[in-house]
Amino acid sequence: MATQRLMALDVMRGLTIALMIMVNTPGSWSYVYPPLLHAKWNGCTPTDLVFPFFLFIVGVSMWFSFKKFDKGITKNSLYKVLKRFSIMFLLGVFLNGFPYFEFENLRYLGVLQRIAIAYLIGALLCMQFNHKTIFIIFIGILISYWGLLYLGVSEGPYELSTNLVRKIDVLLFGENHLYNGFGIPFDPEGLLSALPSVGTLLMGYFTGRIIDTSLNTINAIKKLLSIGALVTFMGWIWNFTFPINKALWSSSYVLYTAGLAMVFLAVLLWFIDVKGFKKWATPFIHFGTNPLAIYMFSGIYVSAIIYLIQIPTGSGEVLSGYEYLYSNLFVPLAGNMNGSLLFAIAHIIFFWFLTYVLYKKKIFIKI
Repeated sequence: MATQRLMALDVMRGLTIALMIMVNTPGSWSYVYPPLLHAKWNGCTPTDLVFPFFLFIVGVSMWFSFKKFDKGITKNSLYKVLKRFSIMFLLGVFLNGFPYFEFENLRYLGVLQRIAIAYLIGALLCMQFNHKTIFIIFIGILISYWGLLYLGVSEGPYELSTNLVRKIDVLLFGENHLYNGFGIPFDPEGLLSALPSVGTLLMGYFTGRIIDTSLNTINAIKKLLSIGALVTFMGWIWNFTFPINKALWSSSYVLYTAGLAMVFLAVLLWFIDVKGFKKWATPFIHFGTNPLAIYMFSGIYVSAIIYLIQIPTGSGEVLSGYEYLYSNLFVPLAGNMNGSLLFAIAHIIFFWFLTYVLYKKKIFIKI
């Protein structure tokens, strides 16, 4: 039964990767439909669900990997976890630096680094403690993070320029090594905010246990729907005192997004395992079985056609390969806004084809 359910998990992972490609590769950032943009600060759009959904999936998979682990942390298991953490973290740093590797301005943190840190802490907790103790630790993480942010600064604990996450990152790494997409140096994958992201992963871990210990698929779906709805509501209520905020990975954001992830997984289980609607999901299974490979390739590809491919136009202007492709192929086809969307969809299809080839050749790249 668990094996069947993992098909729904692969589909959810694949859908998440496909949406990630869509939101990361619009033809132009000046022409993007609002649901495909992150919330500017507080709030949650569909785009803000992509990253926590993926971490949630990592946690579900972790249950099935670690559920029989009853020896605590051993030398061998610690080595494997540290190896995976190190490789994933360094791959993230590589993506940040590619293609020029300007070390004086290299961003140290990022998406893969956040996954690596959450995996490291989550894996050690899940190997060492039983699920009841882990649940207590989970609650402690969310409440402690709230307290740290609220008490960590005298004014504006949840504001962009004054929050404790930014202050710690500036102190440890320096402003030159932080993300600048918010107008000031601030890293949405900051070091301190990695702590509550462990909570997102643990919510996935608890979900894996619910699925695995349920009497049958219908019973699991009912539990996930009811618990997911409750957790989402709790996150929404907490939002009034600790705003839902992806950039800070607030505790309310953890609950809100993890609750929605539980509901979404329950819907997939119903469609795939109960109703047997599986054919539509095949492309997403291809995506879901090679997530790291496609994430790395998509990052390298985008950076390469932006920075390494320069194309002169008839007017004497020089466009990057990315700009040229958008303005000369997709804008004439569909206009600025829909052309930007079509550009992203075309890249989903392109990257899916690569995962399809890997799937057919039975090549599954893991660390």
